[in-house]
Amino acid sequence: MTSSISVYAGKTAMAEIKSNGLSSQQVKVMAGASGGPKWFTLFGLDKYIFGEFFKNRQQTLHTIGSSAGSWRLSCLAQKDPVSAIKRLAELYSNERYTDKPTVHEISDKADDLLKKVLADNGAKEIAENPIIQSHFIVARAKGLATSENRVLQMLGLIGAASSNALSRRLLDWSFQRFIFCSRLNNDANSYFDYADKATQYRALTKDNVHQVLMASGAIPMVLRGVKDIPEGDQGIYRDGGIIDYHLDINFGDQGLILYPHFFPTIKPGWFDKSLSYRRANPMNFDRAVVITPSHQHVSQLPFAKISDRNDFSQLETEQRIEYWQTVLKESEKMADDFSLLVEKGIGIENIEPIENAIG
Repeated sequence: MTSSISVYAGKTAMAEIKSNGLSSQQVKVMAGASGGPKWFTLFGLDKYIFGEFFKNRQQTLHTIGSSAGSWRLSCLAQKDPVSAIKRLAELYSNERYTDKPTVHEISDKADDLLKKVLADNGAKEIAENPIIQSHFIVARAKGLATSENRVLQMLGLIGAASSNALSRRLLDWSFQRFIFCSRLNNDANSYFDYADKATQYRALTKDNVHQVLMASGAIPMVLRGVKDIPEGDQGIYRDGGIIDYHLDINFGDQGLILYPHFFPTIKPGWFDKSLSYRRANPMNFDRAVVITPSHQHVSQLPFAKISDRNDFSQLETEQRIEYWQTVLKESEKMADDFSLLVEKGIGIENIEPIENAIG
């Protein structure tokens, strides 16, 4: 039977699922990658996971995301997560701009959109959620990457990309990872402990949720950086996906990691997208369950692809919006097939090794 989802699992996760099936009680972490409108293909899946899979959860769930992943997971931590994710999808998929939008126009519209997604109490609900511990990744810029002058910022990005091509560690010259965490303990330690590069942990509070989320999605050259986030160090913060694009990070050694993803490719950082030699570490995904749209599902979408940020420039506004609504509607099929796997075990035999998704 043709399925709309492909599922990949690490060695430990695979053994666990084949022995005991997949249930929400096994999941300790949920991850969300950067990707902008690529997320629309996961909308139906998110609604099912937020509204059914984690319904009435009592044990702590640690979520971690960057950029669009942070925005999605901020919905999960609100009191009515399904309504929140619906607001995000509706507002984002129907966004309109002038013919040649400036950084300021795009930033102002994103700021207004986020205010509507958070509504009156969303920031407080996220920061004080007793079950969901949120971790939102942002990148604190250094040097020329801090500038809002397009020429200087571009020079800073070229320098960062060049350094990164030599070594991921050299990216620290241009960007530093900050993780804003709800319910951060007195030792300023989060559930996650990252030794791969310098990482600063800061408290996520009702007074900085909006700024943190804006920073986490502040794509260089597209949106303004966010200055001096409360609880953080002074400086300019940009998109968390610059450092952690597809979250090639140590998720910990407890429980399973649920990771809905756009496609079966995992790249560590934003600058790694075109680097064929820069691949994710399979050991980081030993406990991961990665769920993606199947090739068959994608082939049946308009243009035989999932939505992405290029659609803004390559499609007319009405055509883009119509196409995105189709992607959102078709995403319900992924929810249906994932629910069959969870509730009836249908498709467990088709789960593939995570190495097939590292690409």
